[in-house]
Amino acid sequence: MLKNIVNTFANCFKIPELRSRIFFTLIVLGICRLAAIIPLPGLDSSLLQQYFDSHADVGGGLLGMYSMFTGGALERCAVGTLGIMPYISATIVLQLLTAVVGKLSRLAREAGGRIKIIQYGRVLTVLLCLGQGFVMALAFEHPGKLFSGFEGNLVLVDNLWWYRIQTAILLTTGTVMLMWLGEQITERGIGNGISLIITIGILSRIPLAAQGVKDMFFTSADSQFNMGHMVLMIVLMVVVVASVIAITQAQRKIPVQYAQRTVGRKSYAGTTSFLPLRVNYAGVMPIIFAQALLMFPATIFTYLGSAFEVKLFNEIARQLHSGQLLYLIVYAAMVIFFTYFWVATQFNELQISDDLKKNGGYIPGVRPGQVTCDFLHHAMSRLTLAGAIFLTIIAIIPMTMYGYFKIDYNVASFFGGTSILILVGVVLDTMRQIESHLMMRHYDGFLKKGRIRGRF
Repeated sequence: MLKNIVNTFANCFKIPELRSRIFFTLIVLGICRLAAIIPLPGLDSSLLQQYFDSHADVGGGLLGMYSMFTGGALERCAVGTLGIMPYISATIVLQLLTAVVGKLSRLAREAGGRIKIIQYGRVLTVLLCLGQGFVMALAFEHPGKLFSGFEGNLVLVDNLWWYRIQTAILLTTGTVMLMWLGEQITERGIGNGISLIITIGILSRIPLAAQGVKDMFFTSADSQFNMGHMVLMIVLMVVVVASVIAITQAQRKIPVQYAQRTVGRKSYAGTTSFLPLRVNYAGVMPIIFAQALLMFPATIFTYLGSAFEVKLFNEIARQLHSGQLLYLIVYAAMVIFFTYFWVATQFNELQISDDLKKNGGYIPGVRPGQVTCDFLHHAMSRLTLAGAIFLTIIAIIPMTMYGYFKIDYNVASFFGGTSILILVGVVLDTMRQIESHLMMRHYDGFLKKGRIRGRF
């Protein structure tokens, strides 16, 4: 098996077009990493790096997730501090608006409508970057409000308005550059460019995770961890990765029968196809939404507890910190809720039913029209429940490892949560594209018979 994998990698570089695409992707990703390293002028980034090094609990919250997505740019006060997140936010907003605004929905179905919506997304990205860049500049002026327990001054210049304008423009430029580079990878490279930029940012945390493993098992003689724990962690990693791959690939195939049609003088025979319904239709979005919203209740109850001197509010605020039991319960409930919310806004069973009816298709044993719509709604609801439970388990694993077993968060983050879901999804998508290039040139792919095993 290992020999076949090595031969497949060698075959990738025998095809000139595929070889050039791979090298182009690697070079552009290297340029993207520079945006997470080059610091903004007028800021003392070393103080913030020391803060992140000494406050490991930051990794479990929204700031830790944000720093992970930016590849550590936040803690370095780098040009790419905003990362690619404003572009993703703009895309998500437009996706949600397309589902509820009739004009955008009609535009998306028109010829060339998708290109127009992508252009709207770029404009919205720039506007979001300017706003977030200015807010980030203000946050660097008062770091103690954003980073709890931070002491010191990050801003080194006296002219604050010049610093604010300069920082907002540079942060916007960094994000727009990453967006453009991501589109170039998608067009000229291999894989989805935006996803690969996020992935390379997550993988940049591997040295920190390796250092955490070293400290756990090899540095301290009186450590609470032993080789038995290491074996259990390896087994858990294999189980988690295998489960994520299986659920990411899992789908229910709804059979669809197309009746014989006559168009003009041509007659088309009836065909049989299937409609794939994915188990994990929402992807990683419910976890991101839940983590983003759960940052505010703890802050609100902390303020109420200090303002009214009510111990109950202080206790609720303590329980709503990452890793606590109440936090995990609310977090799990929000992941399940947002899974259904995302599917409800993105999966349009009524449109699918109408399209099948217009094209002469039907599901065997199900009447066309409203009955088909109800059937698809019922099938997707049951699949969504399975996907929501899976996402909840994956989301809670790293927090449990960090909060209850005192495992370094840089290590625990690779055992679940957004990290593993994004990594597995992007790797599978990139492998499919490489596989298609290899199969077109009659080379054996990574996977047996050109199909990804484990697909349901």
